[in-house]
Amino acid sequence: MLYLCIPSHDEAATVGLLLWKIRKTFQAFPREYQILVADDASSDTTAEVLEPYANVLPLTIVRHGERHGYARSLEALLRLAVERTDRPKRDAVIVMHADFAHGPEYLPELVKRLEGGADIVTTEATLAGEPSRGIRWVRRGARFLLRGVSVPGVRDLCSGFTGYRLMSVKNALRAQPGPLLTTDGWTANAELLARIACHARRIDVVPVVERHDLRPRLSRLDPWPLARQLWHDGGRLRIRAPRNTEARTASAPRAAEDQEVEEVTS
Repeated sequence: MLYLCIPSHDEAATVGLLLWKIRKTFQAFPREYQILVADDASSDTTAEVLEPYANVLPLTIVRHGERHGYARSLEALLRLAVERTDRPKRDAVIVMHADFAHGPEYLPELVKRLEGGADIVTTEATLAGEPSRGIRWVRRGARFLLRGVSVPGVRDLCSGFTGYRLMSVKNALRAQPGPLLTTDGWTANAELLARIACHARRIDVVPVVERHDLRPRLSRLDPWPLARQLWHDGGRLRIRAPRNTEARTASAPRAAEDQEVEEVTS
């Protein structure tokens, strides 16, 4: 079983299309899957958009009456997936965003690598259509700002578009007393990756293109407070995955010829 975990807050404009694209992807690439969406106290019509999809998709909606934030919403979905699985050594979870930056067309590659023996399959992004130069620079330098977090072979720690074998997630939850994630936002993606990487034997890295031009709303991120937060979190966290973890990187994706793509990683 594959569990797709999608935290969402005020994503009515994109979350329905994302679910439909996921359905189309798995019609062409048949796998048994469940979609777990956290509606984190959305103030728009996210709840109304999600409701009809529950009748046609293997969809579970976790609704929060009060805002929990990205990290707590994500952790709730991960714990739900661990609770549901009866084969954690075989089953996996894939985390993706609801704003359509993470393309469902990459799901088959992530699944194939999980099926091929990877315990973690994370993505290394190039950004398409991100208008903020500051955000691009912060993303490029995030692994240096997050100096207390290290995962062998992974340069884009903050991608957030990652697949995990559920046994590795289960072991990480057991090893961490209290909440698994102690940070939020971009840092939470890096923290999650590093904590689970401590229980992984093999990590695969898949290059992808993040389509920020498909997001209908303005970014919620201010680059300079974001950089300061990453620096602060990087000084507090001390998570270094074992260096003997095997890391493999796939070939880079091909971007459309008329698409302006900027590399995130150096």
